[in-house]
Amino acid sequence: MTHTQVQNVSSTSSNRKIRYAVVGLGWFAQAAALPAFAHAENAELVALVSDDPTKLAELARENPGVVRTFSYAEYDDLLSSGLIDAVYIALPNHLHCDYTVRATSAGIHVLCEKPMAVTTEECEKMIKAAKDSDAKLMIAYRLHLEEANLQAIETVRSQKLGEPRIFNSVFSQQVEEGNIRLQKEKGGGVLDDLGIYCINAARYLFQAEPIEVFATSASKDEARFSEVEEMTSVILRFPNERIATFTCSFGAASVSTYQIIGTKGDLRVDPAYPWQGEIKHFLTIDGETQEHTFEPHDQLAAELVYFSDCILQNKDPEPSGKEGLIDVQIIQALYHSIETGSFVKLDTPEREQRPSAAQTIERPPIEEQNLIHAADPSGQS
Repeated sequence: MTHTQVQNVSSTSSNRKIRYAVVGLGWFAQAAALPAFAHAENAELVALVSDDPTKLAELARENPGVVRTFSYAEYDDLLSSGLIDAVYIALPNHLHCDYTVRATSAGIHVLCEKPMAVTTEECEKMIKAAKDSDAKLMIAYRLHLEEANLQAIETVRSQKLGEPRIFNSVFSQQVEEGNIRLQKEKGGGVLDDLGIYCINAARYLFQAEPIEVFATSASKDEARFSEVEEMTSVILRFPNERIATFTCSFGAASVSTYQIIGTKGDLRVDPAYPWQGEIKHFLTIDGETQEHTFEPHDQLAAELVYFSDCILQNKDPEPSGKEGLIDVQIIQALYHSIETGSFVKLDTPEREQRPSAAQTIERPPIEEQNLIHAADPSGQS
């Protein structure tokens, strides 16, 4: 499905828009998801769900398409109201399963943030509920639609690098004490929040699933790391004797980069995982480096356009529940490795679909938003 094809399908084969409710109005929902509807021609925001009446009132006023707001206690009323076709779930990780199952069981399609859930059992429950109701379930892997990361996949596939052998990544940021990402009972943790990007990138660049994993963690003696690790380093062994390594941290300067190294050259993507701003490629072959800059785009609008088109055309989304399940399975194995100090073998299911450049969707970048009772992980309002 190319960018052009998505545009043509949305504009010519159906004038119907998929009606969404955004569930959870934290930092990312306000900064990225709500403004994305302005760039998603086949989607419209009609409802908001939160227990913060100030957020509901002010955000409904700023988004004139919103016809009703709901508290969490009224979520089932929303699902049966006939107002919506789909929900975008931006809740803490430990709530993803419950709110997804309730939605799909009511016949409502779900775009759920990653990680999909806290355990593989929850992921399987979510997949089954969607299958039983014929509702669509997509996990919000925005980089599966983003040009720079998809072009990195094509560079590896083209064999410009020769045989891909090594993947290495660093993803770090400072997270302020009290942030939900530091609360274990709510699904927080550096692997769940940052490491998942590195795991997923290694998988889509190697076009395979790891067969064995190892992890070790380190934490400074600070109150903010009383429940979750400060940083974790990981080794993923892939078939054909390939290795991926990465380190992710909640207590270091902001870095977001990966490098894929083959027998003939390497590609470095820096920054690799941002939701906004430029992304750069540094391709080195035979000692000569070429730099390419990818312009900023609205990645959340791309997700909305893609998922809405899947609903309208009755197609299964590529970043499916199975994609989310595999990453959660790997994360659980990594936590087990930290506990035991040993490598953990994996038997992950193979993916029938993987992201490719054909999924690229570009929409104009969003402008900075005024946030209401929300702050980014570093504590900035």
